[in-house]
Amino acid sequence: MTTQDTSEVPQDLVDAANTLLDWHWQETQVGGQAWQMAVASDPDAMLVDACERQDAGEEGVIDPFWATTWRAAAGLDQFIGELDLAGKRVLELGCGTGHVGIAAALRGASVILTDGVEDPLHLVRMSSYPVRDRCEIQRLRFGMDRLDERFPILLGSDVTYQRQLWPELIECIDQHLAPGGVVLLSDPCRIIGNEFREWIKAHPFSYVEHKVQMEDDPEHPIRVMELRRKGD
Repeated sequence: MTTQDTSEVPQDLVDAANTLLDWHWQETQVGGQAWQMAVASDPDAMLVDACERQDAGEEGVIDPFWATTWRAAAGLDQFIGELDLAGKRVLELGCGTGHVGIAAALRGASVILTDGVEDPLHLVRMSSYPVRDRCEIQRLRFGMDRLDERFPILLGSDVTYQRQLWPELIECIDQHLAPGGVVLLSDPCRIIGNEFREWIKAHPFSYVEHKVQMEDDPEHPIRVMELRRKGD
C-alpha cells in the first residue's frame, strides 16, 4: 500500500515534466515503505538518443544515467536506515531519481537534493512532493556551483563511475562538508570504485568501507564508502 496520493501533485509540476520527458509513476520501496516515484519510462531509449546526438556532433548532450534507479541507491537507503537522521541537514549529490534524498527525508532529515542535470529534478519535485516541507531541489554541478551552506551529512549513490569527475566531486565535497561531517557514497562494487578507493588515499579524507547485503541479490552487496576529513 502506497503512502501518498499522486493526484495531489500540482498540475504545473506535471505539465513541466510532460513537456520534457516520457515518464510514469512507479511504486518503489523508499525509506522502508512503498512510495510512488516519478521515473523515466524508457531510460535505454534516452541513452541511445543521447549517444546518437553525440555521434552527430551535438554539443552539451549529457548521458541520462540519472533516469534509472540503481541498486546503489537502494543499498544506501538501507544503510542510512540505521542512522539517526531526525532533524539533520543532509545534502544529496547527483540525486538522479531522488531515491536516497527522499529516504532521508522520510526518516526526518531536512534534505537538499541536487543534480548536475535539470531534467531529473522535474521528476524529483513530483516524487518528493509529499515531503516537500523537508526537501529542497536544486541544480548543483560539481566544480561549477556552490551552495552557501555546509552539511553534517553528504549522500551520493553511483557518483564515482567517471574518473574525470573525481576531482570535481572531491572539490564539491570539500566545499559542502561541515567540520566533523561524514560523506556516504554507494556503488555496486565496481572495479572503478576500487580505483576510486585507492585514488582517495592521496587526499585529506579517511576511508572506511561497508557492505550492504541486498535481498534481491545477496551475493552482490552494495558498497558504502564512508569519508571523513582527516583531523576532524
